[in-house]
Amino acid sequence: MLLVLLLLLPMCWAVEVKRPRGVSLTNHHFYDESKPFTCLDGSASVPFDQVNDDYCDCKDGSDEPGTAACPNGSFHCTNTGYKPLYISSRWVNDGVCDCCDGTDEYNSGIVCENTCKEKGRKERETLQQMAEVTREGFRLKKILIEDWKRAREEKQKKLTELQAGKKSLEDQVELLRTLKEEAEKPEKEAKDQHRKLWEEQLAASKAQREQELATSAFQELDDDMDGAVSVAELQTHPELDTDGDGALSEGEAQTLLGGDTQTDAASFSDRIWAAIRDKYRSEVLPTDLPSPPAPALTEPREEQPPVPSQPAEEEDEEEEETEEEEGGEEGEEEDSQETPPPVVPPQTASPTEEDKMPPYDEQTQAFINAAQEARNKFEEAERSLKDVEESIRNLEQEISFDFGPNGEFAYLYSQCYELTTNEYVYRLCPFKLVSQKPKLGGSPTSLGTWGSWAGPDHDKFSAMKYEQGTGCWQGPNRATTVRLLCGKETVVTSTTEPSRCEYLMELMTPAACPEPPPEPPASGNHDEL
Repeated sequence: MLLVLLLLLPMCWAVEVKRPRGVSLTNHHFYDESKPFTCLDGSASVPFDQVNDDYCDCKDGSDEPGTAACPNGSFHCTNTGYKPLYISSRWVNDGVCDCCDGTDEYNSGIVCENTCKEKGRKERETLQQMAEVTREGFRLKKILIEDWKRAREEKQKKLTELQAGKKSLEDQVELLRTLKEEAEKPEKEAKDQHRKLWEEQLAASKAQREQELATSAFQELDDDMDGAVSVAELQTHPELDTDGDGALSEGEAQTLLGGDTQTDAASFSDRIWAAIRDKYRSEVLPTDLPSPPAPALTEPREEQPPVPSQPAEEEDEEEEETEEEEGGEEGEEEDSQETPPPVVPPQTASPTEEDKMPPYDEQTQAFINAAQEARNKFEEAERSLKDVEESIRNLEQEISFDFGPNGEFAYLYSQCYELTTNEYVYRLCPFKLVSQKPKLGGSPTSLGTWGSWAGPDHDKFSAMKYEQGTGCWQGPNRATTVRLLCGKETVVTSTTEPSRCEYLMELMTPAACPEPPPEPPASGNHDEL
């Protein structure tokens, strides 16, 4: 029966139904020349000979379907071999070929080439190509569906195994935690004891250094070496000034000595040194400062005889002190001649060496090594447990995710696709995020993270929505709608910004291909669509 119909189709298409010019085959029954014509809007009736008389009688222009008399009328192009078309009546006989069969220019003097067959041929080729894409895409879609079924079963099996192994790992972690805590107790006790002994030694060493510094300072201040530091001797150090006038008065010196006129070494160390140590400057030249050449300073100072003008230097020490002070004001050269060699304080061990805690003894180190080994085993087991827990979460999320009616979109889950334009590189990671990055370099901008399927109710899986991207300047957060188109390959084909901060992206994928209709049997060569 179908074969008979196919053989009759060319004959049917060749039959011309008589009707006024510009009237479609579906409307020809309204134009019966045996009776008056009623306007299609029912506004009026006119004699049939006034149809296409180039005068507009009906408000809707339906009485002039083949002329340009009514500006709101419509002219029907038959376009045999291609698609029929309605054009505005104003375009009839306007000198422009609007119908591919040229029937709109019947009285304009323009000869229009009939291009309907060629247009029909190209249209059929396009439709055939689309049909081929749909058929191949749907074939791939069925493969994707089967792949997801197998993958889902494997993931479910792996999830079950991980969930069973998680309990064993949790027990192992708790056991290793107990062993770690037990190993850390003797370690802590040994380390605390080691530190306590070292801190005691350090405190004793520091106290000894302070005692040495106090003793050295006392010896420097005790100019007459009578075993006591007097007010006058303390006044030789103006840096100890307390009222800011640059000199240490007798009253200030006596206050520093606790109200006494002098102090012995024991009292100096116990009471006085702590009050003056931060201001006190030793008379000994620092060893780390650059020194003049040895022959000029070191050797002459040690071998130079007493100045002749002071023959009684050793018998009159007070006058010598006065001259030394005056000499210090006159210059370095006289000071180098008149000042006796400085008293060098006893050398103490470097604080940095003593402040460094010594290595642990063998027993303590053994406790540390045992505790560290227990910690390493515990941390390794804990990392393994966290990895298993993360794998379980990821598998549960992936297995329960809505990847379409039959899971055909599941293959997109772990993929990303890019589209490069003149300015930007757009990146789509389905079910995760959309971003754009300047082509010439720079930080990416989020165009949204996965929100939901966003197609219409009858085709929910035809679009995706990505929301809460980077905020626009004084505007909303960026968002992207991804339209899914049928294709044999998976590729981002376009990205636009139809409105501010709202992006539209098109992704071609086999998963979006619908099931094609069955292919018709081979038929004769027909030009009509």
